[in-house]
Amino acid sequence: MLYSMTGFGRAEQTVGDKTFLVEVRSLNSKQFDLRLTIPGILKPYEIDVRSILNDYLERGSVECVITLKQNGASKPVSINTELIKAYYNPIAELAKELNIATDNILSTILKLPEVVTPTNEMLTEQDWEKFQTILKEALGHLMKHRQEEGKSMEADLQTRIKNIEAQQEIVASLEPARRVKIKEGLVKVLEDNVGKESYDPNRLEQELIYYIEKIDISEEQVRLKNHCNYFRDIIKQKENSKGKKLSFILQEIGREINTTGSKAYDSEVQKAVVLMKDELEKAKEQVLNVL
Repeated sequence: MLYSMTGFGRAEQTVGDKTFLVEVRSLNSKQFDLRLTIPGILKPYEIDVRSILNDYLERGSVECVITLKQNGASKPVSINTELIKAYYNPIAELAKELNIATDNILSTILKLPEVVTPTNEMLTEQDWEKFQTILKEALGHLMKHRQEEGKSMEADLQTRIKNIEAQQEIVASLEPARRVKIKEGLVKVLEDNVGKESYDPNRLEQELIYYIEKIDISEEQVRLKNHCNYFRDIIKQKENSKGKKLSFILQEIGREINTTGSKAYDSEVQKAVVLMKDELEKAKEQVLNVL
């Protein structure tokens, strides 16, 4: 089973007098790249939150936004005056340049994040345990989304490998005629340029055997078949993250296809090689989305 790197998950739950909302989005990326926005009350647990996200998602460009809504009685707050100044001064200067009224600037700044924060507020261990269930619930929704997309991706990749193998069978069927055609071509060149009676047939047979061995593609075809089978085996494995492995195998498949094309010296075989390359490129594009 395959998982996509693209997904979305959301969970909201009240813990005591606090309501936590967790939203997680992920897109394609070679590594795990996290952008995390959390309220101040969760700052002591930021490393733990990052660790949970990394363990669940493994790869992808991830954006996680956690917001907090306070319920119940009002609580003492602190005002970050330095942050207000940092916001106010450049905004006031810009408003002056644009000849805009500054009456509502302060009230707007007070609504910005971290300007007004509750004082002496900490999350208890019990509340932290409950919050983890909210975070994991959102991640569970995201992984389910990834799994659904992964099903269609798996079907497409299986089709691409099947199409490559179909062209490989065509190459195998053309191989006997290709050898005969190459031999006849070389004999004709000798007869046209040297004369039918002017060369040693036994020496020609020896040279033909050497030449045909140089352009033999049987090893490439065996390795190509093995790579395709291995590709399917990787898809069936239980681990979630398989994109990198599948990408490496596709590189090996491409190497065997290219070598087959360079040794072909046959227009029909070359046509099959071109079609295999087309399917391979489509598979490579799809694998970029695989976790």
